Amino acid sequence: MTPLSEEKKRDLEAAAFRRLIDHLRSRTDVQNIDMMNLAGFCRNCLSNWYRDAAEAEGIALSKEESREIVYGMPYEEWREKYQTEANAEQKAAFETNRPEEI
Repeated sequence: MTPLSEEKKRDLEAAAFRRLIDHLRSRTDVQNIDMMNLAGFCRNCLSNWYRDAAEAEGIALSKEESREIVYGMPYEEWREKYQTEANAEQKAAFETNRPEEI
């Protein structure tokens, strides 16, 4: 493997994160509960991790602000436009596979 400087590693990680965010913004058909059931994390988890990273750097970022960064719009607007009601099977799978801490 090619050795990477910490700066280059950070740049590549940031580019991968931006691509993931762009992908998730384009896949509004994929519900958070489906992501949680399959992968153990969702858009809200990403926004929480983003906020945690900001706070670790001494940057105050509200839950709403970090969600808007991930969703590309206010969370409530995204919910109104794209979120569907979870069915019984999705809810049961979520309860079975719910991670204790992400």
